[in-house]
Amino acid sequence: MANKIEDLKAKKDGLAVKAEIEYFAQIGWEAIDEDDLQHRLKWLGIFFRKTTPGKFMVRMRIPHGLVTSEQMLVMANVLERCGSDGVADITTRQNLQMRGIKIEDVPQMLSDFHGCGLTSVQSAMDNVRNITGSPVAGLDPDEIYDTRDLVLAVQNMITNHGEGNPEFTNLPRKFNIAIDGSRDNATHAEINDIAFVPAFQGEDFGFNILVGGFFSSRRVAAAVPLNAWAKPDQVVAICRGILEIFRDHGSRENRQKARLMYLIDDWGIEKFRQMLEDRLGYSLSAAAEQDLFTSHKQDHIGVHRQKQAGYSYVGLQIPVGRMYAHEMRELARLAQFYGSGEMRLTVEQNLIIAHVPDQNLPSLLAEPILERFPASPSFLVRGLVSCTGAQFCPVAIVETKNRSLELIQQLESDLSLTHPVRLHWSGCPNSCGQPQVADIGFIGCKARKNGKVVDGVDIYMGGKVGKDAHLGECVLEKVPCEDLREIVGNLLIQHFGAVPKKQLASV
Repeated sequence: MANKIEDLKAKKDGLAVKAEIEYFAQIGWEAIDEDDLQHRLKWLGIFFRKTTPGKFMVRMRIPHGLVTSEQMLVMANVLERCGSDGVADITTRQNLQMRGIKIEDVPQMLSDFHGCGLTSVQSAMDNVRNITGSPVAGLDPDEIYDTRDLVLAVQNMITNHGEGNPEFTNLPRKFNIAIDGSRDNATHAEINDIAFVPAFQGEDFGFNILVGGFFSSRRVAAAVPLNAWAKPDQVVAICRGILEIFRDHGSRENRQKARLMYLIDDWGIEKFRQMLEDRLGYSLSAAAEQDLFTSHKQDHIGVHRQKQAGYSYVGLQIPVGRMYAHEMRELARLAQFYGSGEMRLTVEQNLIIAHVPDQNLPSLLAEPILERFPASPSFLVRGLVSCTGAQFCPVAIVETKNRSLELIQQLESDLSLTHPVRLHWSGCPNSCGQPQVADIGFIGCKARKNGKVVDGVDIYMGGKVGKDAHLGECVLEKVPCEDLREIVGNLLIQHFGAVPKKQLASV
């Protein structure tokens, strides 16, 4: 029996609300049909949030994390209309979410997006999410293949060039795709429903294909090899084929068991591959024996030489990915004044300014905003990632962004470290902050202390990124958040070589 979301989709496709936006703006959010308000607007990337009634969140589609200074200014303009409520967060899918938008401003917002090549269409609910790739594609001197055109081609196929594509608006559940041409597994390939991993067959370049990776509150699964290798010109068709299989055969009964991996479990990988080949009309080559992930995962913070002689890219650490309109304007100015106007977002929630001539580096690095968004952050801030948390997300159990920053400040006053440690926070078991890929990860829960229910976390350790990536495991459960300073401090001392400072007495 189909669930209520399937019933909702059967009555009216999510994209149908695109034609009703002007009407919604006129009648106001309180008069919008409940199913349209709570669900269908998400097909346009527009989220009603119970925690901020009347102030919506908008999730962009920024394929490959590529954004221009013009586009950043357009998004800053959107936030400025929101006044003090406007805030933007870089996500763990190289994307950007904006909060505080009023429904009456949405028609103008969508028009502004269209004018500068931005879109928010099909960015939520049962759609393909932002497609990720190496944030330094086309810049990295060690790059194997520049995947930017491939990522854009897949996005255009799925969204009909940003206009919306009903072929792929009714998947059984959300879906993630990564296409990586780097050596360091920049996209966390193993956590995607489809991942294209660089690999050579003889002298021919292509991709090994992984399928089925996902995080959820019910289950966490790493992607498994399809035992298939594809040339770059086959990538779009393979994505289409897998999406059609998932659309036509994925489970629609229990949304907790509707991700692609459950279909692979039911069929087995051999049948799944055969079904794909039937769709394609040809057989796929067996996977290459080795992929080309050969190096430790880079965070791209700091100054790095580009493949273009005389130029560097500069990675700025954006604490927990959060920015405000005036900061976005300033970052756009820096990108335009010191570089080419091109910026990149990363899965670590940071931002890169590309194509900076050597002679511009000293002045760029001296800009005041780099005190807030540093190119040389401290070791714990450098590896900090956080989901939205309870401040804005109705699903989150605990607040994450402000709490994680406060904990970092405490730990850095207590301890000295010699290398970065990746700390990832997720406010609930949905794992949007990807705690299972962290050195130390936190998943929000409720705990008990002195007979009272308090905010707590389950603590994960052992996640590895880059070559031979694997997911971490839970090592401590229901730890009260107020005890984290001492507990995490001890973990950093025992496992990561942290040294207590003189004033530290409790560790």
